[in-house]
Parts: sequence; C-alpha cells; structure tokens
Amino acid sequence: MTDTLSDRSLGWLRYLDRKAHTPDDWSRSGQPHAHWDDRSDPPMASWHRFDLVDSSYAVGLMAQRTPAWTERYLAILDQLIERHTSWWSAADWMTQFGHDPDQAHYPDAYRPFIPSELWGHYDVPGWTANDTEPWGLQPDPVAADGMLFYKGFFLVLLGIRSMIAAADAADDDPWNRPFDMIRDGDNTFTWTHTDIAQHLSRQWLAAPIGCH
Repeated sequence: MTDTLSDRSLGWLRYLDRKAHTPDDWSRSGQPHAHWDDRSDPPMASWHRFDLVDSSYAVGLMAQRTPAWTERYLAILDQLIERHTSWWSAADWMTQFGHDPDQAHYPDAYRPFIPSELWGHYDVPGWTANDTEPWGLQPDPVAADGMLFYKGFFLVLLGIRSMIAAADAADDDPWNRPFDMIRDGDNTFTWTHTDIAQHLSRQWLAAPIGCH
C-alpha cells in the first residue's frame, strides 16, 4: 500500500470533484446537469442516479490509498448523496405508473429481457410500474415493496461514506440524522442511513424469495 495515486486516478478524482461541485437542480422542477449520464445501458441503467452511484466506487478505493484527503472525499460524497435524496434520483418511480403503455413497441434489443411468449405484453426490466396490483400506489421509493435496487444502491453510497468517515474523528455522520427525501410537497419522506438499512432488512425477512 502506498500513499500515492496514479496520474490517471488523479485525473478521475479531479473530474469527479468538479462534477460533484458543479451546481445543478435535481428537484422535480429542475434538471440534472448534462454531465450526469442518463443515456447509457437502457432499459435498466439509463437514469442519472446510476452514474451518480457508480461514480462513488473509485472514491472508496482512493480513500484507502490517500487517507489524508478524507475531508475532500467526504465533500464529494456529500454532494452525491444530496442529489440522491432529490426527486430526479427516483424519477422513474415517480412517473412510471401502471404497466408500460409502450410494451408493443419495444426495440428488438429488449427481446433477451422478456419471455418470448410474452413479447409485446410484458414490462421490460427497468420499468418500475408503480401503482400496479396488488401493491397500489406507493410514493416513497424507499418504503415501497419494490424499488429494491434504488434503496440498495443508495445504501452502498451511504456505506462508502461511512467507511471513509470512520477515519475522521471530526465527522458527525450527518446522514445518520433524519433527512428528507424526494422533497416534492406531500411526497417528502424522512429517513436516516440506519433506518433505510433496517427497513430493507425487514423486507427481506418478510419475503425471503426477494422483496420484489
């Protein structure tokens, strides 16, 4: 283990720091900056939050190599987490109600994702289908019976921050105090890091086959 990063890693860190600290608006009335990718890997991963969470993985590794930079790593992660608490982080869950009306018009590239006998009459993975039976409308993406991947990846992001913060005695873990998510009028929900983890654990215990 050394205390240096390669030139390539330093370039990525510099880019991510600039990206995280470029102001934008992830509220319902706003728009994420264009440098947050929402086009790659459809139909499942073409949402801004995947770029957001995936961008954090290298930070966890870099922090092990250069712990003296912990404060800056936490500053980056706090910007990522703040965005993940906003409306655009769950835009699919907040807009994809019922079954996909475009089922009959999927591109052939989606065929591997759908049973052949159900082609044209089945939601592609990635369509979140909020407000379908028997669950009904569940506006909170964390509390919902579905959206496992949303809360799971968010826990990864929060966990990376907690791992790095353990080396900083001055950090008081702001994400383990109540914070608001989505923040869209009545669709405002209060959680903590621990509460999300415990809720997901209860969901798994109640449905061992999977909480989806």
